[in-house]
Amino acid sequence: MSPFKIFLFTALLAAVLSFSAADFNSDVNVAWGNGRGKILNNGQLLTLSLDKSSGSGFQSKTEYLFGKIDMQIKLVPGNSAGTVTTFYLKSEGSTWDEIDFEFLGNMSGDPYTLHTNVYTQGKGDKEQQFYLWFDPTANFHTYSILWNPQRIILTVDDTPIREFKNSESIGVLFPKSKPMRMYASLWNADDWATRGGLVKTDWSKAPFMASYRNIKIDGCAHINGRSSCSTTKPSSSWYTQQMDATSQARLRWVQKNYMIYNYCTDRKRFPQGIPRECATSA
Repeated sequence: MSPFKIFLFTALLAAVLSFSAADFNSDVNVAWGNGRGKILNNGQLLTLSLDKSSGSGFQSKTEYLFGKIDMQIKLVPGNSAGTVTTFYLKSEGSTWDEIDFEFLGNMSGDPYTLHTNVYTQGKGDKEQQFYLWFDPTANFHTYSILWNPQRIILTVDDTPIREFKNSESIGVLFPKSKPMRMYASLWNADDWATRGGLVKTDWSKAPFMASYRNIKIDGCAHINGRSSCSTTKPSSSWYTQQMDATSQARLRWVQKNYMIYNYCTDRKRFPQGIPRECATSA
């Protein structure tokens, strides 16, 4: 077995077996859903449910201006067509910044689509989509957003799937000035989520449920207009983290084998030329 396959096996095993207490009661508020979002097990587990009347969601109590957030998620099993499970960062206002993980459900036996995007000042159009190399409904897996002044790195079980670099030097917007809150939700989007809306939600399977645990937030808290990192930069490695050779090899492996859409190669969508950052950002 190759070293990389051994790494993947170890990472998958760790995602299944690792668990440390995390208190959702202290970190988040259930923001909507009229009781469909529940904090259980003394704050160590949070479940979101969706039925025909409503979905549900939660959000961090604190905003952050840069940080690394890890979340273990087990997605809706079975026929999840039409449903969207999310984990993302977003700022407030009409010209918001946002960093997305969105899991688009599918019919039983078909893979989930992991949809990612980056918005700056309300402008997105930077979609990359992936299949996963495991069943995300069978066990919990760790999804991470690393956001520092130089780059955004999205990882799955410590395997990088996407890097979006700060390319302001060539005129590309990068989210760096607006604090963002962490959000998660489960909602119905059967007008677009599965095969462009052709497959609708089967409400006979409701309620649908997604589970979250082991939240870990290491970031620059932004309180009363001031960042906790404004005077002292964090000692944690995430603030200056880059992609080393091993990480770059893993990223290439994922994008070669599991990427199903990349805006950087969609010349029909961008007939005047692909976006400038595509030359430097995977």
